[in-house]
Amino acid sequence: MRTSPSVRPTPSPTLWLARGRHPEPDAEDVVRRTLHRLKDDGTIDDHLEVAVPEATASSSSDSVFEARWTVADSVTVRARLTLVHDAEPGADWVLAAEAERPWDQGWPSPATMFWPAEPDAPWDRQPVTGLRLREANRLPTDDKEIRRLLRNSVRGGWNINLVVHEAMTPDERGRLPIGPLLPPSLRHRVLEHRAAPDQLRIVNRVLREFGVQVPRGGAVLLPPAPAPKGFDGDDFSVRTVFLDGSRPAQLLDALARYAALPLPQPDGAEGVVTALREDWQLMTLEEELARARGLVAMYAEALEAMTKSRDLYREAAERAHEALAVYRENGDGPPARPQPPAAAQGSPFQQLTRRLERLKDTAKALRPASAADGGREPEGAVERSDESGR
Repeated sequence: MRTSPSVRPTPSPTLWLARGRHPEPDAEDVVRRTLHRLKDDGTIDDHLEVAVPEATASSSSDSVFEARWTVADSVTVRARLTLVHDAEPGADWVLAAEAERPWDQGWPSPATMFWPAEPDAPWDRQPVTGLRLREANRLPTDDKEIRRLLRNSVRGGWNINLVVHEAMTPDERGRLPIGPLLPPSLRHRVLEHRAAPDQLRIVNRVLREFGVQVPRGGAVLLPPAPAPKGFDGDDFSVRTVFLDGSRPAQLLDALARYAALPLPQPDGAEGVVTALREDWQLMTLEEELARARGLVAMYAEALEAMTKSRDLYREAAERAHEALAVYRENGDGPPARPQPPAAAQGSPFQQLTRRLERLKDTAKALRPASAADGGREPEGAVERSDESGR
């Protein structure tokens, strides 16, 4: 089993997160048309295109869209879609949605609130591999290519990766993707990889790296890196998947159990979730009033704290003045400030330096006369001798 030195936190069960790429240059127009159409037919309650300041955007061409709708009659869902353009045509997109209660996989997929549901709409590309989320993607024939493809597919933890092995060559119905048979909220999170009948051995050799094996004619879910707590490859493998267009009950059960695990938060999702919660702009009148009341309450608390601090400072100053007045009435002054040590003493280093200088002078005074003096007495001594002889 692969390991990772960093463990990503687990997101809230109220969140729905997805990422993809729209390969064509009209991504903004597609999103705008979809939002307007769904607002007109009552699918969503409201939507907004957010003005993104260049100072806070990763690119001056980024676009942000918000939408709000209701599920289960009374549960509000808020979603935020960000389009990020690069040098290539098209745009990467990241979508974060949050409900007022834990997410139900039977609710509509948030992706269909921003993107058209038509199967030929190309917005569902996986950004790294280019695979489509709504198709059965054939695995390459080379084992190195299979390994590279699966590694890139699980990287980041944004998708649920499913490997399906065909026990025999399926007919037209069997070649259809399994996605439309999944619960609505799983359809745009599952990336399906389809292995041909003769690829079982080579695929399982690659899957050893992931700690799982696909049964003949069955399917298996690939764990992200690091694997979520409680993940066991045997618990998330299905021995038989009938590729005849019928509902794969065992596979759906495995996917539902996998989605219910405390999956690690995808790479880069923290900033997306923070923006959804803190930078939300699409508010109802009641929400705007509630936010305004919250700001007023916050400012009132700050003002009260400042007033209390000012009163405490004023009280302390008055007491200090009163104490000073009592000192003066008794003929005393304020306590004398402690005087610094006398400068003459100096630091220990300075004292040591002076002592060394004195020793140096003493050594010079005691040094015997050199041979260059010729043994002559000092001139002062000669003069004293002459004076005593007179």
